[in-house]
Order: sequence, then C-alpha cells, then structure tokens
Amino acid sequence: MPNLEKTLIIVNKLGLHARAATKLAQLSQQFDAQISVYLGDKSADASSIMALMLLAGGQGKSVTIKTQGNDAEIALKNVCQLINDKFDEDE
Repeated sequence: MPNLEKTLIIVNKLGLHARAATKLAQLSQQFDAQISVYLGDKSADASSIMALMLLAGGQGKSVTIKTQGNDAEIALKNVCQLINDKFDEDE
C-alpha cells in the first residue's frame, strides 16, 4: 500500500479556518485512504473538521499532507489541488 507525502504552503488569506477545514474534510472522506495533515509538531486526521481547525494553519504556514491506502495517490493529488486553489475561495 503506498504511503505518500507532500509539503506545501497554505496560500489562502484566512488559512485553515472553518469553511476551508470543512471542504478539506469532505474531500478527504471521498477516498479509501487515511489522510493526515501535519503542521509543526501537531497532526490531524484530514476527515475531522475540528482536528483540522485545532492545527491553526494560517496563511504562509507550511503543512505536510500524508496519505496511505488504496486511493493514496489520487487523494494526495486532490488535497494538494484544493490547498493550492485556495480552497476555492474568492479573496
């Protein structure tokens, strides 16, 4: 089973706030994969809105996305796309 990871920068102005965390959690639940988000010494299950918000990932912060499972590759690609697209928010 692939175990993948990628580090990227949170680029949207509001960071990993409620709406962004909700979008990320909903996206994560679509895949047969365990998706985790790491920020500093903290980590969160990407399918948990509350856990994501507790990371306090602000704009400019570096996060590492780790995926494991049958859909690990496609899950990582889609999660990174969402973050790079600023969680589809109008700034």
